[in-house]
Amino acid sequence: MFGNDRNELRQMFYTAWSNFNQKAILQPLEQVIVNVIQLHPEYHTLLEDNSTIDKDFTPEMGGTNPFLHMSMHISIQEQLSTGRPTRILEVYKSLLTTHQDAHHVEHMLMECLGLMIWQAQRDNTAPDESKYVECIEKLI
Repeated sequence: MFGNDRNELRQMFYTAWSNFNQKAILQPLEQVIVNVIQLHPEYHTLLEDNSTIDKDFTPEMGGTNPFLHMSMHISIQEQLSTGRPTRILEVYKSLLTTHQDAHHVEHMLMECLGLMIWQAQRDNTAPDESKYVECIEKLI
């Protein structure tokens, strides 16, 4: 999404949130980031102080990595805006009709996205888009 540097990615979240709170004009990507942050009030305090930029958020700690979580929202939104992978829009619209909550539907899709990423990392392979599509289709 933004590159491979973890701190650079995190800094974009801190900067976007700071600019929003200072009523600065936001760049388009900053607006996307802020929209996702606004859906997650549990992360607002974290983003008001970038002293946690180097903090690790491991599964063993029992919580969610807020930066990964918000980045996955942005990834899902990007997929929806481009219509890629195939069927993402159709599945999303179907789920939205059933669940009536876009944020919840994104979380459903994120489960499949996370699984695809985890499998690719585990197997040291490229992400398998066809398995991702199979997973999201099962959500309907």
